[in-house]
Amino acid sequence: MKARTLTATQRHGQLSVMTDETDAILSLLPARLKEARRVQGLSLDAVAKLSGVSRSMVSQIERGESSPTIATLWNLTRALQVDFAGLLEDGPASNIEVLRTADVPSIENRGAGCTIRILSAPEEAGRHEVYELRFVEGGVLDSQAHRRGAREHLTVIDGRLSVTSGGATERIGQGDTARYAADVPHRIEALHPSRAFLVVQDA
Repeated sequence: MKARTLTATQRHGQLSVMTDETDAILSLLPARLKEARRVQGLSLDAVAKLSGVSRSMVSQIERGESSPTIATLWNLTRALQVDFAGLLEDGPASNIEVLRTADVPSIENRGAGCTIRILSAPEEAGRHEVYELRFVEGGVLDSQAHRRGAREHLTVIDGRLSVTSGGATERIGQGDTARYAADVPHRIEALHPSRAFLVVQDA
């Protein structure tokens, strides 16, 4: 892609982007904004409330019927939690967030022989949590009851585990998945050195 200089100014209350590809870039804005709203799971009313931009204006911008001012676009991007400059890039928008292995937060439960690596985003805590569990032989993860209706999905990658939920106990091996109630005391015990993925779903 050839290099270009991108500057944005406000002219007569409208967004003016000075490049040799102005029209092409601006034509991306409606779809980019609508996609960002969809990803966030927000309605037009919700975006209007968060951004201070009227519902009708948000709708017109998404349909390409109105060009936003710099101030309006800035308020929308803040409400939608997207990068201002990214909306103006002429390449495909990236929706891939990568968590590098060195950056994965871990909880060392050394006394019980279990290491917990937190894979889900912090904002998912209490709703849909994903963990990688690593056990030494005999390692144990004891959990108190979660919120009513909560369930866990445990998939063994390597090794063999014993799972107890309430009064029920099952043994699962490589490739097996156990789904069980997590709103009662529950326990995972490693019968061999093991690695597993755990998904916790709140009600």
